[in-house]
Amino acid sequence: MVDHVLSAPRPDFLRKPTLRGDGVLLRPVTVDDVPELMPMFRDAEASRLTGSHADGEPDEARIRTWYETRRDQDDRLDLAVVEQPTGKVIGEAVLNDWAPGNESCSFRICLVPGTYGHGLGTQATRLIVGYGFEKLGLHRISLEVYTFNPRARRVYEKVGFVAEGVLREALLWDGKRVDATVMSILAPEWFQHHGRPEVTGQAPV
Repeated sequence: MVDHVLSAPRPDFLRKPTLRGDGVLLRPVTVDDVPELMPMFRDAEASRLTGSHADGEPDEARIRTWYETRRDQDDRLDLAVVEQPTGKVIGEAVLNDWAPGNESCSFRICLVPGTYGHGLGTQATRLIVGYGFEKLGLHRISLEVYTFNPRARRVYEKVGFVAEGVLREALLWDGKRVDATVMSILAPEWFQHHGRPEVTGQAPV
């Protein structure tokens, strides 16, 4: 027997919010953030953990062009992770790969070197995932995490992501094939543990 559900209204991805937590603030990412984000693109460990194959030095001009267009995207949400109270940009959190027919998105987060281990990634993940469910009306948010990144997996589990399965040998890195674990969190699971609603979003003026 198939359960029939009413479709949620189309998510408003053009509205780029500001989300405030205790230690971090998420806001629309801009081209002005590129200088502070560049260490993230240059760091070999960040590339390994995200499975980002790159040849040579990252192209800053191309990266700037990418961030110049983020505010105009109507099918994804790219937010800068800002440390409070310093105001320093320490990474980005993204909802992308929106599947309108399934009311679902993928999620990814990356922080600049030297900012791990302080709980900021966990806070940022909670903020954007909460916004996805509470404001965008998504039903499912998913991600993939490589087996050599147990720290990230623990963060996702703290927020409520559940392991669904394994993509075997999904990544070839330095001559070794690495599995990726697929994880997701569903709207009913989020509201069961977090209530309704906790995230407050402010549209930029």
